[in-house]
Amino acid sequence: MFKGSITALVSPFNNGNIDIGAFEKHIEFQINGGSNGIVPCGTTGESPTLSHDEHQQLIERSVKVSNGRVPVIAGTGSNSTEEAVALTKHAEKSKVDAVLVVTPYYNKPTQEGLYQHYKKINDNCGIPIIIYNIPGRSVVDMSVDTMARCFELKNIIGVKDATGDLDRVTQQKSKMGDEFLMLSGNDENTYEFNKRGGSGCISVSANVVPDMCSEFHSLCNGKNFEKAKLLFDKLLPLHDILFIESNPVPTKYSLNLLGKMKEDVRLPLVVANSKSKEKIRNVLKQLSLL
Repeated sequence: MFKGSITALVSPFNNGNIDIGAFEKHIEFQINGGSNGIVPCGTTGESPTLSHDEHQQLIERSVKVSNGRVPVIAGTGSNSTEEAVALTKHAEKSKVDAVLVVTPYYNKPTQEGLYQHYKKINDNCGIPIIIYNIPGRSVVDMSVDTMARCFELKNIIGVKDATGDLDRVTQQKSKMGDEFLMLSGNDENTYEFNKRGGSGCISVSANVVPDMCSEFHSLCNGKNFEKAKLLFDKLLPLHDILFIESNPVPTKYSLNLLGKMKEDVRLPLVVANSKSKEKIRNVLKQLSLL
């Protein structure tokens, strides 16, 4: 159910407010482009700057607009366990298909603290939970052994792995087996990630090219890695340029160029500088998007 190209949705803004119209159109753009799922309220959706009301509204709209056509995986993580539990309960009530829960940032919990955090969330919900392991942003790194303990809990089904360490894919597969879901959190390593046993990606690039990302992961899941490599090489400049500045700044500028939404972001993020914009435009032109 949770495989292929799953889009980490941006949250469109207009004069500081959520642009619900643009958000709903963006979901349709993703579904029509072949995306295999959507993730509202993740890092790419600027979740740290969303109010609780906005967070809940975007999740509810995602479920309503998608209307069962693709899975909705709601971002419900927090560095407060109680807040993560509350966000997860709301997402479950909103009928999402799963939740994505990031490892607690800033607090720097121990491995036991990480386990107890996920156990508390697990014990208070009845929907699938995907661990989001991203030490580059959270500072903490969940070990494979701790992940294996979490996988024994009834609702934990897998990981969005943004460690950038491809050996982790092999280690996790060896420790947890084929039933453990592994999704990449880094578009730029998805070819090798999928070859080593991954099932897809929670993708930033899919915001811009849902069709191409969907085709790439479909080829990988069909074991057609030779053809997938050709498409991966074509997409790699986009994967790279979308992180020339902090995510999702380049993605929103790209979508602005495509006429999908304003490039607005919320402080402390700011719009891309002129040099970055020129580089982004050049990559989009190379892909015949402009």
